[in-house]
Amino acid sequence: MDSYPGDFPFGIMDVVELLHLRIRRRQANSVYVDCPFCGDRRGKMNVNFVKNVWRCNYCDEHGGMLALYARLNNTTTSDAYWEIGEALCNDFHRERPNSGYEMAGNQQAGTGSPVSGTQTDLAGYERRGELKTVQQAERASGQEIHQTLSLLLAMLPLQPAHRNHLHSPKRGLSDEQIDRIGFKSTPPPFLCRSITERLMKQGCKVEGVPGFYLDDSGRWTMNFYRKNAGILIPAVGYDGMIHGLQILLDSPLKQKDDPPDKSGAKYIWFSSSSKNMGVTSGSPVHFIGHPSARVVYVIEGLLKADISHCLTNRTFAAIAGANNTSQLDTLFALLAQNGTEEIIEAHDMDKYSNQMTSNGASKIYLMARKNGMACRRLTWNPNYKGFDDWQLALREKEQKEKEVQRMNFKQQYLCGKCDFTYIDGCVELWHTRAEKDLDLTEYLGLTKEEYQIFLAQGNRALKDILDSQRVFRRFCIYQLCLGETQTVPFAFKQLDALRKAGYEQPPAVAYQTVWSAEVCCPKGQNDMEVLGRLFLDFNEHLPEDYRGRPLAPSDVVELDCQGKRTYFYVNDCRDFAPVRFSPFLCKRLPEPAQKQE
Repeated sequence: MDSYPGDFPFGIMDVVELLHLRIRRRQANSVYVDCPFCGDRRGKMNVNFVKNVWRCNYCDEHGGMLALYARLNNTTTSDAYWEIGEALCNDFHRERPNSGYEMAGNQQAGTGSPVSGTQTDLAGYERRGELKTVQQAERASGQEIHQTLSLLLAMLPLQPAHRNHLHSPKRGLSDEQIDRIGFKSTPPPFLCRSITERLMKQGCKVEGVPGFYLDDSGRWTMNFYRKNAGILIPAVGYDGMIHGLQILLDSPLKQKDDPPDKSGAKYIWFSSSSKNMGVTSGSPVHFIGHPSARVVYVIEGLLKADISHCLTNRTFAAIAGANNTSQLDTLFALLAQNGTEEIIEAHDMDKYSNQMTSNGASKIYLMARKNGMACRRLTWNPNYKGFDDWQLALREKEQKEKEVQRMNFKQQYLCGKCDFTYIDGCVELWHTRAEKDLDLTEYLGLTKEEYQIFLAQGNRALKDILDSQRVFRRFCIYQLCLGETQTVPFAFKQLDALRKAGYEQPPAVAYQTVWSAEVCCPKGQNDMEVLGRLFLDFNEHLPEDYRGRPLAPSDVVELDCQGKRTYFYVNDCRDFAPVRFSPFLCKRLPEPAQKQE
């Protein structure tokens, strides 16, 4: 049960001040502060000073006023009550009970049961200028919200710059897909009032619809302004109705005192919760695909779900935040009733390095099981953070493979891509080519001297020459041991993330050996060139019996150099940092289970 200010001689804002929590943003009935539990510094914790409750939208920690103080000070809620009172109130000398359970109205952690006999009200806070409540409208019905937002989108264009962004390789959408999903551009602020009036004249209700509010002159308008300009993304529910709009911002929102390397908010909801007679957007689940699909993917991000659906034609449910899972329970119940058998969690690959993302993924699993559906985690090439990034990369790879010219015979042989006998097929292919732009010497990639020896002395002599130009180098690949719920702070990240996690060198005990072999390469090829080749080979053409992941950041590669072992930390496809590493501490990859006949 929530605890209201009238139940205590102090309020949750007093606790916020006492704990020195930094206020980032103010809303009608709440403020956003930096979360002291997960350490996030983007103002993700919402503190509701009307209900005296709090919740972090990033780590999902939540509770009542006394629980906030108690958990941060490692004490009971009973002791928290007295400690807060003694710190804030001059005349707070009531005898303390022997235990929290003897105190009437003890507030337990995570709740907020009232303590009787104490009186205060919000007016006291407002007189001190600490709080200012704003009257909120009652939320309109789902049908009314859908009607208003649908007609609003119909009135708005999609600016060419926004269409080009959705067309770009980063998004990969076609015009037909863009129009079908219904992306639009936010209107300029000076049109907000006139568009609202047009909506009202056409019979739309704006009171109680997220994003609409009464301005200072008493006229209805919309909460669009220069700083929240961007692309409008419809949040469509399982019922097919629009329940809200999210904005992909043209310019991420940053706080004035944020460090330069901190990225600002890229997505915000179209909301009017801080405005007179406004209403919060909530955080509706977005659904795209077939309502009776046997398999449904759950992903973080509305636009990510739209792109992933267009690339794969699979069904997706999107949440705005990895821990924003509360509304999935209702959706999962409907899906189970309509024949869905399996939920696939497809959160970004930072679920292996970010504990908050991992926690959110675990909640999806529990909710699916609760509703009688199977659930599994989806992983992919960790060089791509999101499912949509991975799918776009696969499509781009297919296109590139059609365009890239193949290596000539000599290049392939020196790199171990073919046997020497392949030269006979190349010669035959050259004779049957329609184009006569290359002579046989150029076509095979040979020098004139090598070609003359090939003609005069035959295959064996040329093979001996080419064999002397290549060398075999032993290498090993080590990758982090990652379980379904296990996270490593620097997993799939560059070396600076490892250092930030408190390590000077990769901790070999956290790794396992996944592959050991030899690579054939031209003599004189340096370590960086060899490592670059290995990165490509172990991303695009994995060996059949290879059981590791594609080579990615945080992996360690051992490379033999004239009998000396050297170790490199993978930063990306072109950057490999020399490190110290102890392979004897690594685990061995478990042998695959034997198939029973």
